[in-house]
Amino acid sequence: MFKMKCDDFLTYDEATGTYSMPAEQQVRDQTEKNRWRTIGLAVLKDWRLYAMLLPMILVYVLWRYAPMTQLLGAFKDYKTPGANGNTDNMNWYGVNNFLDIFVGSQATKFWPAFRNTFIIAFYNLLFGFPMPIILALFFNEIKSNVVRSTVQVLVYLPKFLSTVIVTSIALILLNGSDKGDYGAVAKLISLFGPNNVPLKEALVGGIFFDARYFRALYVITELWEHAGYDSIVFFAAVIAVSPTSYEAAQIDGAGKMQQMRYVVIPSILSTVVIMLIMKIGGLLSVGYEKVYLLHSTGNDSASQIVATLANSWGDGKGIAAEMTNNLIGMILVIGANTVSRKAANVSLY
Repeated sequence: MFKMKCDDFLTYDEATGTYSMPAEQQVRDQTEKNRWRTIGLAVLKDWRLYAMLLPMILVYVLWRYAPMTQLLGAFKDYKTPGANGNTDNMNWYGVNNFLDIFVGSQATKFWPAFRNTFIIAFYNLLFGFPMPIILALFFNEIKSNVVRSTVQVLVYLPKFLSTVIVTSIALILLNGSDKGDYGAVAKLISLFGPNNVPLKEALVGGIFFDARYFRALYVITELWEHAGYDSIVFFAAVIAVSPTSYEAAQIDGAGKMQQMRYVVIPSILSTVVIMLIMKIGGLLSVGYEKVYLLHSTGNDSASQIVATLANSWGDGKGIAAEMTNNLIGMILVIGANTVSRKAANVSLY
């Protein structure tokens, strides 16, 4: 039995009846023996780069991993505290919170909120993912560096504004009143539908607070806020395309659109797939802050999402709802990564 195991990395000499280790195996063993020493020397050599990682590691530990301990709240009963009245000593509740939101008394609230979350997230993916790619292709066609830089700064700017400011600007532009004192965008919309009674009613009360138009306006403001900043990754991939590929396409008589189709897009396809997988992973992570700021009784049927509903519950059921949301997101990213790896041989891991 020992011989069968050793034959994989030792050479048996039948004449002497002894085993010897090949030179290649000795090198591998020596490398493995000094592995951590080599890693330590590499870290010491580039310690400045690793020091720059510390803030990000700290952020992830404090805001991503440490809060996971609160997930236990989904399995505890907040209504009957433990012996000391401490939340840490609350009675174990099992999966009752999950059953309550799935098929119990809170199901009528959870499933409509989950539906709204999925619809808004799907619209964000459908319209929000291609737009940064289109912007990156557009930036690549601008020959003047000054013009391109100016346009990029203007498009990136909304990303650096807080959600409260972006929401306030959107509300001001879409403001309406019964006196016809509309915001700039609301006034423009009214010109396109002067005989549209539902649209007029929505403009008077504030079009953002009408459930019929909430999702569309939410997606548009998301595009305005994030599309420019998200295009940075794709633009970096586009400018990395070899100029010889363009020259070869031009010699073959390819125009601008054909160059984009047959040269640029295939060259950045791996980046597109990776970003799509990451986008799918956050599919159900609809921005809580903006929805909360725009939520009202008028648009409740369209704006109530899992995050806002969980916040209103604020107990074990709320944690269970958010946990369900995140678990579905994890399943989606694993599924998308698996499909991508098998279909295109590109994956995150």
